[in-house]
Amino acid sequence: MSNYWGYHLILNCSRCVPATIRNQNNIYRFSKSLVQKINMVPFGEPQIVMFGSGNKKGYTLVQLIETSNITAHFVEETDDLYLDVFSCKEFEEKDVIQMIDYHFKPMNYETTFLKRRAPHPENINLC
Repeated sequence: MSNYWGYHLILNCSRCVPATIRNQNNIYRFSKSLVQKINMVPFGEPQIVMFGSGNKKGYTLVQLIETSNITAHFVEETDDLYLDVFSCKEFEEKDVIQMIDYHFKPMNYETTFLKRRAPHPENINLC
C-alpha cells in the first residue's frame, strides 16, 4: 500500500498544432481518450468552455474523475497547453504524454510529477 494520497502530473506543452487546440470536438475526444487510457472512471461529461480575452483566450477543459480531476487550458495566442492530472489512483505519466502527442502534437513539453500527501505527524518520515 502506498504512503501517498495523490499523484499529480503537470504538463506545460508549447506550440501545439493550432487547429487541434481550437477544436472543441478534438478536446472532447482527448478527454475521453485520456480517461480511458489512464484507466480512470469519469464523473459526468467533460466541461469544455471558451473564455478569456487577449493572450488568455482559449478553451478550458475540466473532467471530474472518481479519483479527482483532469484540467487543461489551451492558449490560442501561443498555441500552448497547460494540463493537470490529479488522482489518488496511480497512473502512468507516459500514457498521458502519448495522448497529448496524439491529439495536440506539441513541439516541446516539460513535466512535473508530484506524489502528494498531507503533512500528518504520523507521515513525517515515511519516505
